[in-house]
Amino acid sequence: MSFQTIASESEAPNKLTLSDNGVLRRTEYHQPSAWGDYFLSNLSNILEEDSVLKKLEELKEAARSMFVAAEKHSDKLCLIDSIQCLGLSYHFEDEINEILDQIQNSAHVDEEDEEDLYIIALKFRLLRQQGFPVSCEIFNKFTTESGDFKESITKDEKGLLSLYEASHLRMKGESIMDEALEFTTTQLEAMAMDSTSPFSQEAKYALKWPIYKTLSRFMTRHYISLYHNNPTKNDNNILLTFAKLDYNSLQKLYQRELGELSRWWNDSKLKEKLPFARDRVVESYIWALGIYYEPKYSSARTLLAKIIALITLIDDMYDCYGTLEELQLFTNTIGRWDMNCIEELPNYMKVLYEAILKIYEGTIQDMCMDNNIPYAFDYAKEGIIRQCKLYMVEAKWFNEDYVPTIEEYMKVSATSIGLYAVASIAFLSIGNIVSEEIFQWVQGNPMLHKASEVASRLVNDIVSHKFGQERCHVTCSIECYMEQYGVSKEVAIAELKKQVDEARKEIIEDYIKRGKFPRVIHDYGPNFARVTDFYYKERDGFTFANTETKHLIALILTDPMPI
Repeated sequence: MSFQTIASESEAPNKLTLSDNGVLRRTEYHQPSAWGDYFLSNLSNILEEDSVLKKLEELKEAARSMFVAAEKHSDKLCLIDSIQCLGLSYHFEDEINEILDQIQNSAHVDEEDEEDLYIIALKFRLLRQQGFPVSCEIFNKFTTESGDFKESITKDEKGLLSLYEASHLRMKGESIMDEALEFTTTQLEAMAMDSTSPFSQEAKYALKWPIYKTLSRFMTRHYISLYHNNPTKNDNNILLTFAKLDYNSLQKLYQRELGELSRWWNDSKLKEKLPFARDRVVESYIWALGIYYEPKYSSARTLLAKIIALITLIDDMYDCYGTLEELQLFTNTIGRWDMNCIEELPNYMKVLYEAILKIYEGTIQDMCMDNNIPYAFDYAKEGIIRQCKLYMVEAKWFNEDYVPTIEEYMKVSATSIGLYAVASIAFLSIGNIVSEEIFQWVQGNPMLHKASEVASRLVNDIVSHKFGQERCHVTCSIECYMEQYGVSKEVAIAELKKQVDEARKEIIEDYIKRGKFPRVIHDYGPNFARVTDFYYKERDGFTFANTETKHLIALILTDPMPI
């Protein structure tokens, strides 16, 4: 497919138009879908061959035997790292948990590894990624009495890369990890500019896409290519072949899911009936894929994508098209949750209201009953109602030309990022491992979710700020901070970036403190933040999906790995 950009951010003006019933409305141009009916038209061609499935099973068993063959802790850590980076960890969850638990609880350290920065940093990262409370004091041996990192480790490029990746899992109060990030970033920038370094390209990539912050499937694509092209890594043909076949097999599964999703989208005719809104069903699917990529969550992924696509339509209606009176009516009507109220709404709102109730009263309610969690439906319904109420507050701010304090803004707009509304669907759709206690935990807005909301909202605002002003949208965190503290845009952005860093530290801290819930529940918030980082790395890649976003999505969904 062509990756030609059809519109830039400056080509999406906000304008006033007169509707059929004589109402003056704000409308804006949105790029059409970058994908059209691509996944629908290719649906019949996506079948996995039996010979490939058989080969995958053989490779899986061969890879499993490597856990037994790895004797030293360092060998086990390197194996786990390779398996995770190559996207194969979902096959070996029990083995990985058992090994890391043993390493965490073992006082033994192989003598040759005690001074190995690469292994020490790798151990730290892998344990914290899995939720183990490993202390940052293990890095003290690499610092001077004054707390600076020793000059000698600047020659250890492999160790510096490992320390850099580990530093992204830092928590509040860990000054040594703050110093590690600053120190290694400087070293990697120099490494990236040094064409003679064997780690030059790896350093360049890591600076933009650190492992912990990166969307899982996107990271996997890169690391398979890295292992294929780098002779220092391409030393295990079994894992590399397994990773390539597995990647392509999952890609076909995702294409089948997107074909069915595209059929639902076309049958609903929402993009024709609501032309003022963004047609982003494929991008919504990537959001769902970023939350759950494993094959066993296929139905959960499809349902999540539908809900995210609907929330995008609701967002655009509140953000731009609807009048304040209409939006208040819609907010009241969805709060009543009664199809008999639909006649009170304008025609375009009827379409959206009917679509929401149809999927909630149909697919979602059926899923709750099938999984014997009827109570989950009330939480799901409350989530979408709350989302509309938050959008209503923002619409009032815009119409009243009101600039809230940064605290008032974040209380509303961090939550309106949608994490809560999507969480209730995400959890009910993964089966009977959930309980009402989990939904109550979500409703209480735990720190893990609150911090993920803050990081997601601020990252969104920082890159979308300029375009948001041009669109005459509701004020964002940058304007709020500038107005409240009388500072420049540059100062406001710098301060908000610090708040993003603090929120990410809180994500790590709360993740490690997690209680008795299954790991998949606690992965939701951090995964949501990773998708936000994917779309808002340098621009609003969700809205402007015909730019680099299309290329990145193609790598995940349409371009197979060469075997």
